[in-house]
Amino acid sequence: MKMRTILKTISCALLLCGTAHSQQIPQLPAPRAGFLFAQRQTLTYSVDWRVFTAGTAVLHFEATGDRERVTANADTVGAINLLFHASDHFQSTFDRAKGCTYEFDKQTVEGRRQINSTLKIDYAQSKSILDEKNMVTGQTKHVESPVPTCMTDLLTGVFYASSQPMEVGHSFLLPVVDAMHNVPVTMKVEGREQIKTSLGTFKTVRVQPTADAGVVKNRGNIWIWYTDDERHLPVQMRARLFWGTITFRLVANENK
Repeated sequence: MKMRTILKTISCALLLCGTAHSQQIPQLPAPRAGFLFAQRQTLTYSVDWRVFTAGTAVLHFEATGDRERVTANADTVGAINLLFHASDHFQSTFDRAKGCTYEFDKQTVEGRRQINSTLKIDYAQSKSILDEKNMVTGQTKHVESPVPTCMTDLLTGVFYASSQPMEVGHSFLLPVVDAMHNVPVTMKVEGREQIKTSLGTFKTVRVQPTADAGVVKNRGNIWIWYTDDERHLPVQMRARLFWGTITFRLVANENK
């Protein structure tokens, strides 16, 4: 498998990549009563692939009026970086009260491939608007597509799930949009576990995201471990794929 394909799948494993299909898209559930998104917070994850440290992912949350802005930087490190350098930047803006994503930006550098894209959601007109540019060839793309309902995005979805009740044995649905793809993702709360990271030992609930389409369909499984408290902070994420296992572990949590 090409290193670029591996790194793309690593990113998709975290961000719940999917493909469009005809299944009915559910309404995005509003945050549970009393839940508050971070006013300012930075989370840092180490990324391990098999026996290698593959990279780091740093996410920052900041309140901007009635909206929340999430930025993420993912970079390869160590031996993986020597083989194939990747540096991806994401930014999402969503409604703090309803959860609806309004804009999702990506700047992707993977080897010689460099793509910048902006996805804007116009709920008044029920459509998404994608503008994309290949920074190497100069080729551009503009596409508009229908959006059936209030939706979250690939970056926000993993963390927006924290706003939902997590009862073992129950599931909830998140409608996820990326470019021209609308995918309902089922978040199944499977059980409780203790998870150890460099930050300590956490009591967690294990959640498995699944979808009827996507890059990991019929290839493996994804799990996310959220703290078993009101925060539901994701302290570990794991993708078990046919070519290996990728694990994201929380190594820093700063209110800044």
